Amino acid sequence: MGRILAIDYGSKRTGIAITDELQLIASGLTTVATPELIDFLQKYIASEKVELVLVGEPKQKDGTPSNIEVEIQKFLKKFSNIFPDLQVKRVDERYTSKMAFQTMIDSGLKKKQRRNKALVDEISATIILQEYLYNK
Repeated sequence: MGRILAIDYGSKRTGIAITDELQLIASGLTTVATPELIDFLQKYIASEKVELVLVGEPKQKDGTPSNIEVEIQKFLKKFSNIFPDLQVKRVDERYTSKMAFQTMIDSGLKKKQRRNKALVDEISATIILQEYLYNK
């Protein structure tokens, strides 16, 4: 069984989370500068067996696509050209950033630590992955 990788795509930074090989536990992996995302994924997927990639689908409160969806579609097209055999699923990511920030508060991080936007992105990717595993 391969891992499931989740991506919280952002225009500047992208949060990445991954499961264990049994697909039971979701863990934050890292945050990557978005221009370096494809290179990072090529190296990671070459070294680890990944069977599914989840990509967050940002939506407005009314359900319409967020502005960044145009960038995500470009990324998905490039991704599918590089990894044609890797399955990609989209997952609603509404409110994951707020949930990530609340998780940081609940875990006792100091205010200065909570300003770390890279950590928020990584936690958001982990929440996307956890919700997928829970509803699988």
